[in-house]
Amino acid sequence: MSFEIPDVMPALPEIFILSMACIILVVDLFLSKTSRGASYMLSQATLIIAVLITVATFSEASVLSFSDTFVRDGIADVLKIAVYIATFMVFLYAKDYLKDRGLFKGEFYTLGLFAVLGMMILISAHNFLTIYLGLELLSLSLYAMVALHRDSIQASEAAMKYFVLGAIASGMLLYGMSMIYGITGSLDLAVISANAANVSDNIVLIFGIVFLLIGVAFKLGAVPFHMWVPDVYQGAPTAVTIFIGSAPKLAAFAMLMRLLMDGLGSVSAQWQDILILLVLLSLAVGNIVAIAQVNIKRMLAYSTISHIGFLMLGVVAGTEEGVSASMFYAITYTLMSLGGFAMIILLSRKGFEAEKLADFKGLNQRSPWYAFLMLILMFSMAGVPPFLGFWAKLSVLSAVISVDLVWLAVASVIFSIIGAFYYLRVIKIMYFDKAESSEPIHCSKDMSLLISVNAFAVLLIGLFPGGLLSLCLNVVSAS
Repeated sequence: MSFEIPDVMPALPEIFILSMACIILVVDLFLSKTSRGASYMLSQATLIIAVLITVATFSEASVLSFSDTFVRDGIADVLKIAVYIATFMVFLYAKDYLKDRGLFKGEFYTLGLFAVLGMMILISAHNFLTIYLGLELLSLSLYAMVALHRDSIQASEAAMKYFVLGAIASGMLLYGMSMIYGITGSLDLAVISANAANVSDNIVLIFGIVFLLIGVAFKLGAVPFHMWVPDVYQGAPTAVTIFIGSAPKLAAFAMLMRLLMDGLGSVSAQWQDILILLVLLSLAVGNIVAIAQVNIKRMLAYSTISHIGFLMLGVVAGTEEGVSASMFYAITYTLMSLGGFAMIILLSRKGFEAEKLADFKGLNQRSPWYAFLMLILMFSMAGVPPFLGFWAKLSVLSAVISVDLVWLAVASVIFSIIGAFYYLRVIKIMYFDKAESSEPIHCSKDMSLLISVNAFAVLLIGLFPGGLLSLCLNVVSAS
């Protein structure tokens, strides 16, 4: 049998990111502690060039490569560009924080780029093996990033918990994949979709889907497999938490969409009810438990769990409108999450972590501008019109209503109203409580500019959401 050389052009952005990550890893070995900024600059340049490469080769049509294990389509390109931009913002936000704590090392940026590569592979996966490879590359990079602060017992404990539970989730996912492979005879998502329809009532397939969903729910942080999320968010350095809480959510959406829509779309009746249960539990636990939190990183962790519930709503609908709404939600949530965690980094300083809600008391007295930016982000996360979060929630709710799941939409709205309390509490603390510290807020000009752009992007896209919504719908329809 002759070996056919695959077309590597669809994977050009991945090849570039991999090459640059390896180059930065080697270059960093020869840099002194005082010149570590070179790794930062190279990493940022890598992400900018990756955006240009992806845009230059952008195509809404689907292209398969590497024996049909890799797909390049409009969905993949849009999500990858969003991942590059989110990671660029994370690296900039984290720079001063890492410097103050002696963590400004090449390892952070190298691991970050390898995590980006894992996300890209996951986003373009068209085969169970590719999904697993991308997921493990992403997960292993994140485990190491959480443990980056070696002197912190809290960070080491969080990394260990993340690693152990992540390993269990990977095992569940593999077990589910092996069952589905056994009954369909293929690892290719398109072949699985065609063959699964013929054996939709087979007990082995149903068990495989259950194990697959358990593994995916662990990785997403959906209830009842969410126990790692608040501990990792709190225990990891905030520079790492902002990364975990943003870009990987785009890859998580892609994994959910590829597995359930591309691979198991023909047997949606077997997984829809399970996904509905995960949605309701995530919305309930995420929004209710967040109310009791006094640590803002834990509060945002439970907030993430509730947002994952909303993100899954579009996939529950199982329509093009639903998938595009979920994609829109994933991108908008990433933007809001970046801003929220950036405010925590902004208020932190050397020897002090602004992790408690009390640290935001009287922020309006200390800096009306930063308090206003945080107000925009909190209103958006709560889903208050006309901010971006409102349109994200409305789009997934309309997709669910369109398939006659009105009761699910009503339940989601009720939990969303409950969740608005803890976002509004942050605003109340900033504007109506007396500041515990009168110390001025110091931050670099580039971070101050980016956090302002971040918050105003949430406001402006909220005022004019049509462009991003149309883009998501167009690439989903074309794929």
